[in-house]
Amino acid sequence: MVGHLNLILRLSIWFLLTADFSPANIIIGIAIALLLPGRPRTPESLKDWLRVLWETIVAIPQAYIEAFEIIFRPHQHEEITLEQVKPGRTPGLIFLDIFVITFTPKTVVVRYRDDGVYEVHRVRRTRPERRNLTE
Repeated sequence: MVGHLNLILRLSIWFLLTADFSPANIIIGIAIALLLPGRPRTPESLKDWLRVLWETIVAIPQAYIEAFEIIFRPHQHEEITLEQVKPGRTPGLIFLDIFVITFTPKTVVVRYRDDGVYEVHRVRRTRPERRNLTE
């Protein structure tokens, strides 16, 4: 069943890019989704996919709230933080994690490193705490 989720993800990205739901475009999208090279099968849990789907749904109202906060109470301070990727994430789930982080106005994933870390740029209303690197 999870293979179907990857197909749905590819088709969703196709429809977001083309914004065309004509029968010809649907056939082209399905063909491209099926012809794209796969990756070695890794165990994905439906629970992980449902959790990411829920986080995506929750991110929509959170994005509106953060947008109004930025409009009415400007955020003057920035910081780059490192967030560890959850263990056992497949490339599809990593993509959705990056999408959820970047969807909200206060955070943007700047880079995904090969060692399993996201570099996240955040804007804040208050000055970020200075951390002592010698500790």
